Order: sequence, then C-alpha cells, then structure tokens
Amino acid sequence: MMRLRNIFVLLCICSFSLLKAQELPVNYSLGENYNDRYKYSTILSIDDDQKGQTVIVRKYYGGVLLRAKGHYIEMYDADLNLIQDYNYKYSAMHMVDGFIRNGQLYLLELKYNNKKEGYEYIIHQTPLDDFNFTERSILFVSSKEVTNPLAVSKFNRSFNNGFSTAVHFNDKKNAFAITVQHREGKKKKYAMHLFGADLKKHITYDFSTAAEDKNYAFENIEVSPDFQALYFSGKAYFKKRRFDAKERRFQYEVVRVTNSGHQTQEFNDAGRYPESLKPILIDNSLVTVGFYADRKDNRYNGLCYYKLNASSLEIQSKKYNAFSEQFMVDKFGREVNAEIKNLIFKSIHVTEQNALIFSAEEYFVTKGMDATSTGTRLEVERFHYNDIVCAKLNSKGDMEWARNINKAEVTQGDAAYASYTPYGKGETMFFFINSGENPQKMSKNRILFKQGFSRNPNLFVIQVKPTGDLSYKKLVDDKDVRLPIMVSKPLIRKTDNELLFYAKRGSRKQLVKVTVN
Repeated sequence: MMRLRNIFVLLCICSFSLLKAQELPVNYSLGENYNDRYKYSTILSIDDDQKGQTVIVRKYYGGVLLRAKGHYIEMYDADLNLIQDYNYKYSAMHMVDGFIRNGQLYLLELKYNNKKEGYEYIIHQTPLDDFNFTERSILFVSSKEVTNPLAVSKFNRSFNNGFSTAVHFNDKKNAFAITVQHREGKKKKYAMHLFGADLKKHITYDFSTAAEDKNYAFENIEVSPDFQALYFSGKAYFKKRRFDAKERRFQYEVVRVTNSGHQTQEFNDAGRYPESLKPILIDNSLVTVGFYADRKDNRYNGLCYYKLNASSLEIQSKKYNAFSEQFMVDKFGREVNAEIKNLIFKSIHVTEQNALIFSAEEYFVTKGMDATSTGTRLEVERFHYNDIVCAKLNSKGDMEWARNINKAEVTQGDAAYASYTPYGKGETMFFFINSGENPQKMSKNRILFKQGFSRNPNLFVIQVKPTGDLSYKKLVDDKDVRLPIMVSKPLIRKTDNELLFYAKRGSRKQLVKVTVN
C-alpha cells in the first residue's frame, strides 16, 4: 500500500505560447470549511443523485501501520452544505468503485471466499435516505487465492499469477465490464461480463479460445446503447512468437463481444504502430482514436484515426496525422526530432459537428529509495504525470491542430491531487490543474507554471479555443482555499456545466464548485 502518511510531492511545470493571462468564462464558489474525523483517507467515488445531492465515499485508514478501517460517506446539498454522513465500518481489501442509481448507493468489492474457494464480486447496497447496507454476490469464479488478483494498473499487467481480473466502467458510468483470467484445472480460461448500473447482466462470453495465443490487457471500453454489444480496446501480447530484442511484443486490437460471438480488428499497418486507443460510438460507426509511432520503440509521431463498422469492425477509413511544427515548439521550444512517449488516453469530447477533441497525459512510474524514521531504506514507487496533449480532429479524422502543455508532476501519495481534469463545452476545451505559483515568462513567449514549496497549490484553468489558441487564469488562490484540491477526481455535471472538487488535508475539508459559463 502507498505510504499515505507522505503528503504528495508535486512539481508542476507548464509551458506554452501565450503572452498573458486572460479573462475566461469560468468562476467558482466555495462550501463551508468543515472539520473531518478521518485524517488519512482516499476518495473511492463521487457521484450525485436525482435530487442534485452530492455523495462522496472515502476509504479511511487508521492504526500504526495505517490499515483500512472502513468507508465514510458524506452527502452535500446543492449549496455545498454537508447534510448527512455515515460511517460504514467495513474495511474491504479490494473495494473497486462506487456509483448511484435510483436513490441507491452501490459499492463494488472483489473478495476471496474461503468456504467456496474462489473470488466473487460483491455489491454493497443501501438507500441514500436511510443507510442500511445489504450484500449480494453478482459473480463467482473458482480459484486459488493469489497475492494481487485485481489488475489495478491496466498499463502494466501480470498474466502469470493464476488469477487476474479487471473492472472497466464506460464513460457514462451506466455500465461496467468485468474480465477474468483464471485456471480451470490445466486449462486457462478467459471470461467477459457486462453489467448495467442496475446490476442486470447483459453479456457473458467465454473468450478463452481467442486468448490462447495472446494475453490481452484491455485499456478502454465502449458499450452500445442497448447493452447488447461491448467493445474493448487494448494491447494483445503474443505468447508463442519469437521476437528480436527491439521488436514490439504486442499489437493494439479492438474486440467486439456479444452473447453469441466476437469480432476482432487488428491494427498492424506496416510502419504504423498505434498506442493508447480509445473506441467511441458516433452515429452508426465505431471511431477509434489514439497515437501512433513509425518505429517499434513507442516514440509517438502523431495521432491516428480509424472509422470502423460497428458490427463487423471492418475499417471504413483511417488517417495518420503527424504532430505539427506548433506542437513541437509547444513542447520543446523549437522544432526538433525528440522523443514523445508514455502518452495515456484521458478524454474525448465530441462536438456538435462530430469533431473530436482528444486529450492525453504523459504517464510513467519509476522506483527509488526513501529513508524511514528508523534509518532504514525502503523501495518506493513514484508516479509521474507529465505533459498534457490536446488535439482536434474533424469528423473525417483530419487533424486541425495539436497543442502540448508541458508539466511534470511526481507523487508518492494520493494521486487525486496530481494530474488534471479536462472539460469540453461546445468547441472549447478547459483543463484544470494545480500549481503553486504564478506563471513565469520563458523564451519564445512561453510561460512556466512552477509549484515551488507550497502545500496549498492554486487551481488554474487553461482554455484551448476552437482555433487551438491557449489562454489561462488562476481560478482559485491558495489564500482563498487553504487546502490542496483533489484536481483529478471531480464530480462533473455536464447538464449544468459544473465541476465539483474536493479539497482536504488532515482534519479539514471543503468543496469547491466550478462553473463554465
């Protein structure tokens, strides 16, 4: 478990071509600053009900070694007032996520059942107007117990522990898919399941035969409106093929699954190597967008676009858009042949004209050594959230512009304070980031966001206009909100153009509501 006592270490550097800050159509309001009984906690979910109330579920920790102790539930009204809370004293080693539907709060847990000798997904359910949790199992798989059953990192998967499972929610969060890899005697089995948010199971499919020659690490999903088709995109690792030292051992694929069968589309054009693909249904087509490299070393050269038949997955059109000169100037200050890699999909905003505004982040993990209070040294993981990439593709897949926002964030603690939140309205994109100081001017009219040593980073908003031009402003000053804001875990209300952020440190907490006008 991450060392939760360590307050996140954050360095934020952001540079792009811009002369000065401008007024943007974004403002905020603050809730009351409340006392909080749980000093060490992480957010499991943040959602709203049909009454406009916000429900936050936090997993809290206690004891000398900071073990999970339970789940704390807070309810706020539309004016950001805390109106109710509840302590669900159930710890759960693998609580996956939470969501709300029809006045009910659902918590999804993966748990090993010693009596049945297998893993099961359990739903913890309670009415919001009268907290009273009940439990029910929605899926059971016979298996030996393993050290790490939940594939929490979809970008760095292990396939050799005998049991591995992952949960993928769709963007609307009205459905979720569960994949399970396990052993049944000497046979390796691979199963796929699709549930609606009402917990009705719509699809169950045995993918074992298709997975005999490949290990699949799926990254993103899409679900048809009638829940009768499920689309996965991700890496397919070859099991039996021999490779040269520099050769890529996987290829990206999209898999369509129904109760009666599956189709697969491979992306293996000569000299084109896709990365971080995201499928999205637009009208009657499945559009898949991501990055591509022209070499097998994952150095990205631009954005790729594929338009597929939603039923057969036949490719109807495809485009490869190289990064522009402006993009290279944004990133490096000059046009150079430098490395662009480790980009992970973050969001797609679809405009009324079916243009796509795509955003991604440069993400990777490193390991280092930290000294403890007793003088011993422990190996720790550091999570890096670097550059933001934003690009606009028209409805035919041609790139209109691509911009790079340089930043570098490192955290060993709660990643909710790092990264960023994207929000699209009309033809415009907004990015919300934490930063501790005012931007500094750099060469070539670029600016630099630098956190410094502040424990209360300011909240900045960056606007990308329909033309690709950039502007920014400091939205929330650390003198107004004296708590760090969980910038990458907001509640987004698209119908109201609102984002609700949670600010917390130690025994204090506060809500920040941002409105995009």
